[in-house]
Amino acid sequence: MENILECQNLVKFFPGCLALNSVNLTVPRGKIVGLLGPNGSGKSTLIKLANGLITPTSGKILINGMEPGIETKKIVSYLPERTYLNDWMTVNNMIEFFCDFYENFNKQKAYEMLKKLGVDPAQRLKTMSKGTKEKVQLILVMSREAELYLLDEPIGGVDPAARDYILDTIIGNYNENASIIISTHLISDVEKILDGIIFINKGSIVLTSTVDDIREHENKSVDTLFREVFKC
Repeated sequence: MENILECQNLVKFFPGCLALNSVNLTVPRGKIVGLLGPNGSGKSTLIKLANGLITPTSGKILINGMEPGIETKKIVSYLPERTYLNDWMTVNNMIEFFCDFYENFNKQKAYEMLKKLGVDPAQRLKTMSKGTKEKVQLILVMSREAELYLLDEPIGGVDPAARDYILDTIIGNYNENASIIISTHLISDVEKILDGIIFINKGSIVLTSTVDDIREHENKSVDTLFREVFKC
């Protein structure tokens, strides 16, 4: 199947809030796509729907042609905006946890990335800086041999030096047939690794494009276009 993700008239209501408004969207295989929009635009809602954490009010979201469920969880690797790992856990505990849950988790890859980072696998999460915690969680997510990686604000809480490491980790550790969707408001930081973009605002898709088309036809960076579209 050419597209790893497809949305068909996707709607999500929360009490008093229309989070997604008839979204139609496709994400092809083998691409890194930025899901970009202001706070409250619907980015996290779309990612949670794709991961099966919440269900649509109407319409469909399909992962590799399937509605989110047990089978899609086998091929989707998800990095939430907030950590879900317990502070008492060591890195070794986390790796075993991921090995137990995911058949496609590559333990050797995880330890290799930790070694490059200089993290002691016996170290507990509660002793780490915020930046190191985020790097470790990203390493766990990117160590799965997934078909779709959903990364919700992977660089939002770390310093600029850590952002470079995280972006290098993302582009260096995924299979060329897999796709990555990165939700972020830090456009200038991630632009260099993106193949395509999705602009979303108030639950509606504003624009989809390739980064090359934006540069060629608009003669602008993604960050500049984003600021013009959203007046920020």
